[in-house]
Amino acid sequence: MRALLLLCFVLMIFASCEFGKPYAPGKPDIFTDTAAYTVQKIYQRANDCGNKADSACTIAKITYPLFKGQNALNDSVKRGLLRINFSDNNDADTTLKMMVDRYFDEYAGFKKYNKADDRFFTLDSYAKVVNQDSSLLALEYGGYVYEGGAHGADFKEFLNWDPKAKKPVYLKDVLVPGAYPQLTKVAERIFRMDEKLKDTSSLARDYFFRDNKFALNQNYLFTPSGIRFVYNQYEIKPYAAGQTELLIPWAQIKTLIRPNAVVAPYTKKDAGI
Repeated sequence: MRALLLLCFVLMIFASCEFGKPYAPGKPDIFTDTAAYTVQKIYQRANDCGNKADSACTIAKITYPLFKGQNALNDSVKRGLLRINFSDNNDADTTLKMMVDRYFDEYAGFKKYNKADDRFFTLDSYAKVVNQDSSLLALEYGGYVYEGGAHGADFKEFLNWDPKAKKPVYLKDVLVPGAYPQLTKVAERIFRMDEKLKDTSSLARDYFFRDNKFALNQNYLFTPSGIRFVYNQYEIKPYAAGQTELLIPWAQIKTLIRPNAVVAPYTKKDAGI
């Protein structure tokens, strides 16, 4: 009898705690069963840094996620980070350590023949999870690299990954057959609006598009808002213009998306379904 009374008392306490809480809606199903990862960091300073601040000496900083049970994804992340270093000698780099070691070797060689030069190198790069749900994992690579030239360069690249199929997701996987020309047409309309260009304005003067015709590149990210394209420095504009971003909202292309594509839930959400 005493045990029964004790059990009732405990249940009453739990009930009072739950009923006293304000209503908190649960997360939507689309954000369940996400891939687990830990953040890895590489940080190294050149031997001649001494007491100088990081902003005044040669350093290497790399931050990236390491995913549990996703070997193919981890390899893709590593390859993306290796591409960020623009040196002509990085083709043989197969690990981040090799890249960092070569980077400092090149700096030492630079200083050997330019003792009076006070310039320093910078390798500051990252890979980060921008968004993930049970069907799609979206990553962004980025960074700034300077290795003694006229100026450094910013860089941004994306990876869309299916964590269940353990492979990348491309535009061809989400578009209905034959939809790419229409996607490009919608994108150009948005691009011209963003750039404050008339429909008939030529792209020859201020842009580097081949044959002076607008074109999408292969650097895009599937986001809940739409498809985000980024053109890096020198890609379609002079260096001083920096990067150019272009977002195509799902509402404008939802008829171009396969009903069973991994991004389909985004198009329904955008449509208010």
